[in-house]
Amino acid sequence: MTAFLILAVAAVLLGVRLWLRRRRHPSDNPAPPRLGSGSFSGIVGLVAGREVRERIRGRVLRVGTLLILAVVAAAIVIPVLHSGKPAPQRIGVVGTLPAPLRAAVTSGASSIGVTVRLVSEADLKSAESALRARDLDLAVIDDRELLVPEAVSSTDTSASAQTVRVVAKALGVVEADEAADLSPAQAAALAGAEPLPVRSLRSAPTPGATQGTSILGLILIFVMLTQYNAWILIGVMEEKSSRVVEVLLAAVRPVQLLAGKVLGIGLVAFAQASLIVVFALVLAKTVGSDLLHGTAPVVLACTLVWLVLGYAFYCWVYAAAGAMAERQDQIQSLAFPLSLPIIAGYIISLMVAGSGNPSTFFELLAYLPPTAPFAMPVLVGLGRVTWWEFTASAALSILCTIGVARVAASIYRRAILRTGRRVQIRDLLPRRAGS
Repeated sequence: MTAFLILAVAAVLLGVRLWLRRRRHPSDNPAPPRLGSGSFSGIVGLVAGREVRERIRGRVLRVGTLLILAVVAAAIVIPVLHSGKPAPQRIGVVGTLPAPLRAAVTSGASSIGVTVRLVSEADLKSAESALRARDLDLAVIDDRELLVPEAVSSTDTSASAQTVRVVAKALGVVEADEAADLSPAQAAALAGAEPLPVRSLRSAPTPGATQGTSILGLILIFVMLTQYNAWILIGVMEEKSSRVVEVLLAAVRPVQLLAGKVLGIGLVAFAQASLIVVFALVLAKTVGSDLLHGTAPVVLACTLVWLVLGYAFYCWVYAAAGAMAERQDQIQSLAFPLSLPIIAGYIISLMVAGSGNPSTFFELLAYLPPTAPFAMPVLVGLGRVTWWEFTASAALSILCTIGVARVAASIYRRAILRTGRRVQIRDLLPRRAGS
């Protein structure tokens, strides 16, 4: 009896304890908990962590990252291997070449980083033969004429073409000094005249930052946006077609699932982009490449900022499109119209980055959220935008992203569980009573 009473009291105490615990922590109920009833950020974090783990474990990310790093390494290393000091230019001399003219030829070539070797030729015929045989790069005929193997175009930037222009100008200046009957001291004073000071309203961008960082940044943003937006589109479609989303929605709300998916893939995208940027900078500095010479930290920061803003804007659109698809063959028809602003912004920005002359239309594109991720980094690299213009464009992009996210979440919630055929926009519109 005593043992029975002890067990009964223990059972009552245990029951009371469990009852009190359930009242304090309702989530400890033995019934399967619904994750969506927890905090929004906590559930989104769980879904995002799931996406990050899946992407990192996948072979696509690892192979893709290695390929991108290989392309970046080739773009940096190959020009370095093919670069080098130009070969000495061989200049034939027919007749006499006074010491002032020889000094003018040598100093003019040195000003463009070219060394010259003067070779005496017996007569004009021997000089022409040496030029045809490529034993000479140019010839000075009786210090009054230059002879070259072939015509030099105005767009030719080779070492031989630059040498021809510099030597012709230097000899012309010496001949003009002699014609003006200037003394050697006067000619030296005229040649050593200091240029007038030049004052500018704003500083010019560094060529390396403009052509190097801007173009590489555009390529990086384009590759990242197209790759990760395609991941979202295909991932949402596969979860819908395989009915996995039905299991997930039994535990989380649609907006939590969607937000966690775009956040997780976005974190992977930002980590991959940061790795590529760091790798490019370290490799360029190691091999002594001029491709990123003059790169300002603000330009790199701008590229990463607009990669994030561009992904934040487009990811919701692609997620909503994926919820409307039913099969793999429907992906292309959905992805093509969505990618048109990305392609247009990329091509236009690439041309402006190469020319360095943005138009008013291009400056307008820097404030439109679909094209701002490409146009604004180019304007920053060219030094054609102020801090408040950059901030205004970013703020406008964030505001539009919030609106797009709300619409995309609504489309996702209404379309993700509709199976059997591709969902049309008209299917998501509220129906009128009696229709």
